[in-house]
Amino acid sequence: MNKYADQISQVVNDLYNQTIDAELTRPEPRFGDYSTNVAMRLAGPLSRRPRDIAEEIKAKLDASGVFSEVSIAGPGFINLKVSAKALDEDLNEAFAGDLPYGNNNDGAGKKVLVEYPSTNMAKPFSVGHLRSSNQGWAARNLMLATGWEVITDNHLGDYGTPFGIWVVGFQKFSNEDKLAERGIYELGDIYIKTKAAIKEEQAQGKHDIEDEAQQWLLKLEAGDPEAVEYSERFNKISLDHIHHVMGRLGISTQYEIGEKFYAERGKELAHELVDKGVAVQNADGSIIVPLEDYGIKTPILILKSNGAALYATTDLATLIYRDETFHLDRAIYCVASEQKFYFEQLFAMAKKIGLKTELIHMWFGLIDQINEDGTREKMSSRKGVVLLEDLLDEAERRARENAKSDDISDADIKKIAVGAIKFTDFAADRRTGMLFDWRTMFNLTGYSGPYIQYAAVRVNKILHDNPEIPPIDDTYDYQAEKEVILKLLDYPNIVKQAADNLEPHRIATYVYELAREMNRYYENTPVATDEVAPGVKAARLSLLKQVAHTFSHALNILGIEIPSRM
Repeated sequence: MNKYADQISQVVNDLYNQTIDAELTRPEPRFGDYSTNVAMRLAGPLSRRPRDIAEEIKAKLDASGVFSEVSIAGPGFINLKVSAKALDEDLNEAFAGDLPYGNNNDGAGKKVLVEYPSTNMAKPFSVGHLRSSNQGWAARNLMLATGWEVITDNHLGDYGTPFGIWVVGFQKFSNEDKLAERGIYELGDIYIKTKAAIKEEQAQGKHDIEDEAQQWLLKLEAGDPEAVEYSERFNKISLDHIHHVMGRLGISTQYEIGEKFYAERGKELAHELVDKGVAVQNADGSIIVPLEDYGIKTPILILKSNGAALYATTDLATLIYRDETFHLDRAIYCVASEQKFYFEQLFAMAKKIGLKTELIHMWFGLIDQINEDGTREKMSSRKGVVLLEDLLDEAERRARENAKSDDISDADIKKIAVGAIKFTDFAADRRTGMLFDWRTMFNLTGYSGPYIQYAAVRVNKILHDNPEIPPIDDTYDYQAEKEVILKLLDYPNIVKQAADNLEPHRIATYVYELAREMNRYYENTPVATDEVAPGVKAARLSLLKQVAHTFSHALNILGIEIPSRM
């Protein structure tokens, strides 16, 4: 597409001495292969009718011989057709480039940190961190595909009042045997029971459990051996669980530096900012950073009146640490939309203290589910699965139930289950809510992960059954393959757009359209049957190799694996 856009830009420059980016779009096939509105964009600067400009550009393009047909539609749209054989040559040239097809070097020489899934310690991995896991992993892969040096960090929630709640709860409601048997799920129950006990006490005007929990936190901050031992034990149980679930999702991070690591430095920085006049210490001892000069009326609180750290305290230290340690050009925070205002405050504070790193909140909507009565609401423990392991188990059960064959391996079942969940996450713009509907997630004829996986499996099977590709017939015109070739040629630009806007759903939409195009192709065109001449068969199999690469590349960005069979 860029090649033909450049051709039009050159014609415009030759005719009118105007420098313009002749952006191309893909119209309906009946109009052409590509379309441009460049004549209408020139009408103003040239003070002429767009149709007349279009006619002059068309004459030049006709004479160039590059396009098989040039036509004008409406007030001045220029529609272009290219021969299928020329398009195939373009595709082969692109595949022969230095980079894997779909990759680019837009981020070459730059460094980005992607933060996900930012799980909480001593709590079971819940669906609340599913989207952060999926979207964060896709952001990582998009940055890698566009040439960035990528660092990943699971910013663990391992600090604050919850620690004290777990210790008090363990002592009151649990024991060593229960913890050994149930691990993270026992810690999860302890937390729920203790929070309920605190609420009950508060109703009676008491705060004994709450005060005891706060004391344990202060002990931990002071390095008390018993508190440190509790912290280390709970953290090990939590990390083992977190790593296990992330492994089932097929994701990982290079670092997992938690809030606890940053707490003391954050407190020091808060006082340093007061000394520099950037922050203000209130009469009660709390410290804030005013942000009115950045259009935010509400200041950000970076230290409590009792000297305790908050999220903003540790996040302040995180910003400084990452800047000094990694020398980042960009940092991407994959956190839900509920934290939008907080990140606006945090990023404004970062600018105020002089950080130059580009900070991006890659936010996303919440997870909704379809109830039995067809209504839609936020997923909750009262209405459905909230523990991620339970959700994955249920997905695997349904994947096996929907399998077409009885001898599919457990490994393939897991790939189908995770693929169904992840594709559902990427089915729409991340800024919208994720709709979790078991009835459509495994639909082999609709917009679903298994539908895409099946299309990729089918291509791979044809190639597997035809390992030897004979010489290609050089006279073959590729007319039957034209729409597939055009779709493949779209892919590098789709990756670029998805990376530029941090919109993985563009990849999901594209790969679905590719799967649909391949199904249309199979309906009308035999690929490797005996009736196909060897040279034509070779041409078609060679194209299928390019299709297989594109399926693999796109699904890899989304973190979806291709099964060996379905």
